[in-house]
Amino acid sequence: MSEGTAGGALELARALIRCPSVTPADKGALDVLEAALRPLGFACERMPFSTPGTPDVDNLYARRGHEGPLFCFAGHTDVVPAGDPADWSVPPFSATVAGSRLIGRGAADMKGAIAAFVEAVARLGPVTGSIALLITGDEEGPAINGTRPMLERLAARGERFDACVVGEPTNPARFGEMIKIGRRGSLNARLVVEGVQGHAAYPDFADNPVHPLLEMAHSLAATPLDDGTANFQPSSLQVTSVDVGNSTTNLIPARAEARFNIRFNDLHTGARLEEQLRRMLDRQGHGYELQVSVSGEAFLTPPGPLVDLAADAMRAITGAVPELSTSGGTSDARFIKNYCPVVELGLVSETAHQVDEYLEIEDLESLTRVYERMLAGFLP
Repeated sequence: MSEGTAGGALELARALIRCPSVTPADKGALDVLEAALRPLGFACERMPFSTPGTPDVDNLYARRGHEGPLFCFAGHTDVVPAGDPADWSVPPFSATVAGSRLIGRGAADMKGAIAAFVEAVARLGPVTGSIALLITGDEEGPAINGTRPMLERLAARGERFDACVVGEPTNPARFGEMIKIGRRGSLNARLVVEGVQGHAAYPDFADNPVHPLLEMAHSLAATPLDDGTANFQPSSLQVTSVDVGNSTTNLIPARAEARFNIRFNDLHTGARLEEQLRRMLDRQGHGYELQVSVSGEAFLTPPGPLVDLAADAMRAITGAVPELSTSGGTSDARFIKNYCPVVELGLVSETAHQVDEYLEIEDLESLTRVYERMLAGFLP
């Protein structure tokens, strides 16, 4: 393995950041990545997908080698909107180097990690097996036309991953402190209570739906779902919205709705959790309508060869013993876990999605060396 500097990774990260690839637009980001991968021996394949009611998305699958084992890097070139450019100290897509930092939308989440992996492959000596990159433009959006259909198509034609690392920014404040070995599931729900509209001065002639809705929402939020597990924190239900659409002060509304999100651990599945919610609501004795959608189930990659490989690489490069965590939101690892063991390991997440998002150039070099060490350990 080479020592190197962040030069190659830095220049590729800057080129990617200069593409304003706000979901679902690509704006040349995949072209930049292809141009970096083809000279390294990768066969590159575009995988566009479209679904009625959602934006069309272009994706990239790149593979070098034909034999197993197959090590995959998964990531996304799409980014969230930058907001008002006037709020930034530099233009958000200028990829400005300021002192020790590279500033730009997507620097931390996660164009820097993509660049680090490509540079790691460039430094890698001869190895057995194959390397692949699974890059979507739909991670920050609906996540319908990206990683999931790519995995389905690849599986249908017989491609099988042996391990995967996702380049999400996993370190809260300091590089080397955390690796994600799983994620909580996410359930979104819409609770509706119907009533009878009327004048606030004559409540006997109306049926106010707000009062039972508030009782039901409070009961749900106040009831613990579990105490957590060895690898997961307790599941959490958070009411995110209460709405009646009322623009006046003396009108009892005809209907009221609340929305809530549950981040749940591996004691639950989305389906069982919905059943539990309905039982809890039924006990309240009020009529209601509940709509539920589950965007991801809880999962865990238990300590074993892949987790040990990632933790050992992080420790060797940084000197730190990383926490093995399942905290945070969802990621495309929720799809990949159905196909192979997966861990998440990337840069520092502190400024992800913020104004003046940045990465430390020293961290970019460290991450490159971590990826290189993981590849060398997995593909000897």
